[in-house]
Amino acid sequence: MKFIELTVHTTTEGSELVSDIMWNYTNYGVTICDVNDIIALQKDKRTFWDYMDDDLCAEAGGDVLVKCFLPLDIAEENIRAVTADLELLRERAAGAVRLGSLETGRREIEGDDWIDVWKKHFRPIHIGERVVVCPEWIEYEKRPEEVVVSLDSNMAFGTGEHETTSMCLELLQKYLKEGDTVIDVGCGSGILGIAAVKMGAKFAYLTDIDYVAVRSAEHNSALNGTAEKTKVALSDLLENADVQGDLMTANITADILCRLSESIPKNLKKGGTLILSGIIESKLALVKEAYAAKGLTLSEQLHKGEWFALAFRG
Repeated sequence: MKFIELTVHTTTEGSELVSDIMWNYTNYGVTICDVNDIIALQKDKRTFWDYMDDDLCAEAGGDVLVKCFLPLDIAEENIRAVTADLELLRERAAGAVRLGSLETGRREIEGDDWIDVWKKHFRPIHIGERVVVCPEWIEYEKRPEEVVVSLDSNMAFGTGEHETTSMCLELLQKYLKEGDTVIDVGCGSGILGIAAVKMGAKFAYLTDIDYVAVRSAEHNSALNGTAEKTKVALSDLLENADVQGDLMTANITADILCRLSESIPKNLKKGGTLILSGIIESKLALVKEAYAAKGLTLSEQLHKGEWFALAFRG
């Protein structure tokens, strides 16, 4: 099915008003692309932490793009209606709300479901000497020495393709011992905890602050037959500080890792291994200093692309 993607240039103040107009003419979705939303998330240190290009701040206050998707056969009629409503909005909002240019643009797009398109390009990924990450819809004939982690991973981050995840899996294979208790903070799809159990961990505790990630990790754990040896919690960290991990992983971002340096070591057994990933070079020293200050010793450092991973000994 083909669609017309209609784009309107507006402002932060006008974006919701434009969005409301578009929703009157489509059942196929409306998106708002506003750099100010990203900046707001960056400043909200209570919940969301991430990296962003410093140049984005210079774009604050610029054009906001509101897009809707119209079936090709009725697109022209609906575009005329949207345009008329935008002109009416401009008249009514004059002097009260800054709407920007309300300039429109359009392009024809294919309406293929993005998940099906994505699935066509996802293949088994070999990471390190033992781990193979495989989409659940592909049959894979494993070798005796391999550990296969099957993922239905369209709901949460963590397929093994990203450098931060692959480095964690490489370090996990090196430092995990049979019978270890593993704790994964910010578990995403659950890939690290599931892989740990399948490589011999006694139990894995997984946490994430994202409800979608928690559901995804639970689903993937059941898919891999590891549900009885994993526990997934919707939280920043383990609520039970008495649970001690022989090995802990946290593949998040450097700012969060620095903040959690006050908490994560409390759940690491003495002599245990802590694997951290999701660190860019400009934040590397900060993370090292934060965990060294808690008495942890750096054992190893990996580097792939623009990302770094660290292994500490407790």
